[in-house]
Order: sequence, then structure tokens, then C-alpha cells
Amino acid sequence: MKKITQTDRAPQAIGPYSQAVEAGNTVYLSGQIPIDPATGQVVEGGIAEQAEQVMKNIGAVLEEAGCSYADVVKSTCLLADMADFPAFNEIYGRYYELEPPARATFAVQALPLGVLVEVDTIAVKAEQEYSY
Repeated sequence: MKKITQTDRAPQAIGPYSQAVEAGNTVYLSGQIPIDPATGQVVEGGIAEQAEQVMKNIGAVLEEAGCSYADVVKSTCLLADMADFPAFNEIYGRYYELEPPARATFAVQALPLGVLVEVDTIAVKAEQEYSY
């Protein structure tokens, strides 16, 4: 059975998809782009500002799903320009200092709304401990 996750603290979907879908103890986050959920607009600035907003959006969806960055096992990162890789990597790395997830990073021809970065994420919820 799947469970849909939705939060107002991350941008609303701009297409026919959910912010996240939980199946078992795995949570699949749709790609997050640098939209400020308070304004509904793409954040101004370059790759650093956009990467920071993407990571905040991911954090909001993770939290709503009952997860944290520590639960992330895989990310796929899409960049409009591979020259932005070092600056993106610096921001991304701040969120995964210990035991970073597996990751793939690609340069793509274009991203929605002309943004510079999009990241999708897979998290696995920790096993619940039971006391008897």
C-alpha cells in the first residue's frame, strides 16, 4: 500500500505528481526545484542560492514523511550546467556531512522553469523499536 506525503512547507507540484510517496518503509521524493514555498517563485541568485532552497524543500518533505536527511539513501541531482558542480556540491555536502547517501549527478539540457538544479531523493525510515 502506498501513502502520499504533502506539505505546504515545500513547493506544490507543478504537474501530475506527489511531493513524496511512501511504500513500505521507503519514501520516494519527487524532484525538488528551488521554488520558495512562501512565494511560489523561483529563488533569485545563482546555483548556491538555488541549491540551498532545494535542500530546504527536501528537508520539509522528509520531515512531513517522518524522516530526516540521515534517512536518505540515494539522490539524483540534475544540473543545468556541470560547471556549477563544485558550488552545488558544497551546499549539498552541508546536509550530508556524515554517511552521505549514494548519488548520481547529471548535466541536463533544461530543467522546469529554467532553474539551475533539481534533486530527487529516496529515504528509508528507520525500523521502529518495540518494547514489550
